[in-house]
Amino acid sequence: MRARRLTGSLACAVVLTLTAAGCGLSGGSDDGDATAGGCKVDQGNVGSGKLGGDVKGKITFQTTNLKKDFGTYFNGVIKAFEKAHPGTSVKWIDDPGDSTFTQRLVADAQGCTLPDVVNINVNTAIALTKNGYLLDLDKKAPDAGKPFTDAMWKSSTYADAKGTKVHSVLPWYSGGIVQTFNTELLKKAGLDPAKPATTMFGLFADAEKIAKASDGDYYAFLANPSLRIPADWQQMGVEVLSADGKSFTFADDPRTVQWVNWMKKLYQAGAMPRDSISSNQDPSSVYGQGKLVYGQTNPNYLRFIEQNNPTVYKKTGVARYPLDDLGHTVGAPQYVGVASTSKNAPTALAFAQFLTNARNQLAWAKDPNVVIFPSTTESLKDPFFQKVEGDDPFAEARKIVAGDRQTSTADEIALTPGELNAIAAQVQLAMQGKKSAQDALDEAQSKADELIEQGS
Repeated sequence: MRARRLTGSLACAVVLTLTAAGCGLSGGSDDGDATAGGCKVDQGNVGSGKLGGDVKGKITFQTTNLKKDFGTYFNGVIKAFEKAHPGTSVKWIDDPGDSTFTQRLVADAQGCTLPDVVNINVNTAIALTKNGYLLDLDKKAPDAGKPFTDAMWKSSTYADAKGTKVHSVLPWYSGGIVQTFNTELLKKAGLDPAKPATTMFGLFADAEKIAKASDGDYYAFLANPSLRIPADWQQMGVEVLSADGKSFTFADDPRTVQWVNWMKKLYQAGAMPRDSISSNQDPSSVYGQGKLVYGQTNPNYLRFIEQNNPTVYKKTGVARYPLDDLGHTVGAPQYVGVASTSKNAPTALAFAQFLTNARNQLAWAKDPNVVIFPSTTESLKDPFFQKVEGDDPFAEARKIVAGDRQTSTADEIALTPGELNAIAAQVQLAMQGKKSAQDALDEAQSKADELIEQGS
């Protein structure tokens, strides 16, 4: 399984712009010069050999839109690091994380002023790794992966300038995924809340029973296929993209045809509201009205229901998300990278590892204002994630996700809005009986491939 690729025209521009700036690493010439991404750097930052040097001096640390809500936590982490390493100073910068975030970070990288330690997403990690702007942790910190779950660490690799997959980032926090459902409506449909579906087609079979029992009074879920693509397919083990990410392959799998036929069957049977096939209606609002059996899969959504629809919350059950043929869940975590252009790389690396260690990840996860899950094995085993008092859906969801995070990978596939719209439009035609499932998928794949070519 591959990590999700850069998405959209902006991401493409990022790659092209970075490449034009000069990419890769150079161990330096006889006179000791070394470069990273076209920037002159300390020779110890690149090439072979573990990073050495004293942990002292000043570094900059950049997060993305976190200071307003979590200033106390991060200032505490910084203070603790500085106390543990006398002579160090960490300057915290918080980027607003708006639509031009990547462009600003790229400009910093090209100007050789990338922050020493930076919070980045998958897309930015791909671009910066490809162009040599992040430390190669496999060479510079060979033990860096020890605190993290094996699956998350192994899947958090990105291609360098030579196309070699390397660890250039430390996994940080992520969300989670669970089944949520209205237990009262499930029982009305003759289904047992204690025996939820474990596969996508099993879920669809239950949805068919709901349609027959509800007679339009309530529904299984909304019809818009964009709410389920490509997550359902990936969980089913369908190869959505080719290994090199240059073409789509979902139409070549007979299971995807079955999926579309199921969606058509359920839509026409009344398992979904007829007017929701192309609407952007929020599933949480419909679920909160007691009109949907299945709610959203993000555990944070349970907090929303608890606060806004406490009656429905009390009827809400949770269960493990169907692992299906994939056998585990996927997620796109936030990462922490260390700039290979840092003038104080030993201190930057030490702070990045301190920030992402088990103790600090757990401390942040316990903040009542956030619903996140750590990437470290020790944190996920803490009683905070394992304890469920009474019949509390949110606590149960937290325990389920923490268990799944032990085997979850970072291989989540994300589609650009254009790709998703092109694919969903064809599936909608099939659901309405205007095309066969195979014809719709073939056309969807063709149109999505054209979008890749336009942005390649």
